[in-house]
Amino acid sequence: MAIRPILRMGDPRLLQASAPVREFGTPGLLELIADMEEAMRAAHGAGLAAPQIAVPSRVVIFGGAPSSRYPDAEVVPYTVLVNPKLRALRGGRESDWEGCLSVPGMRGLVPRYRRLRYRGFDQWGRPVDRTVSGFHARVVQHEVDHLDGVLYPTRIEDLSKFGFVEELFPGQQLRDD
Repeated sequence: MAIRPILRMGDPRLLQASAPVREFGTPGLLELIADMEEAMRAAHGAGLAAPQIAVPSRVVIFGGAPSSRYPDAEVVPYTVLVNPKLRALRGGRESDWEGCLSVPGMRGLVPRYRRLRYRGFDQWGRPVDRTVSGFHARVVQHEVDHLDGVLYPTRIEDLSKFGFVEELFPGQQLRDD
């Protein structure tokens, strides 16, 4: 089976809000998650949202093996998160560099909540409920934004901190394909 293409910024489907998943454990949902994982791994991503492969459903995956795109980030456990809900916790926001498989070759300095609680379900409908911080919290916020039609460049507060990887980080071997 061919790897599903990842939509790129400019495709209007990335700007649409996604619909909640109504049934868990279905062949369609399991196939979607398998397709998402295959696309994410092939692109060396830290996460992927269903809308990025043109499926407007409230499903994200993230984590797993360390990503060559974020070599210094802590390992985030592989997670399937369906119909997520986020709640920011005390600790404020911090800015850090983000990239996106839908915005290839670029990075931007994005403010995100340092700590949050996320809830939702796995592919079988079992509850997922975690309190996280750091890179884990950043990845979840980034992926859930996709479900609401938000791409990270719209969150950048200073556009002088947005550009091509090679220009922002000359001589560094950050993968961003």
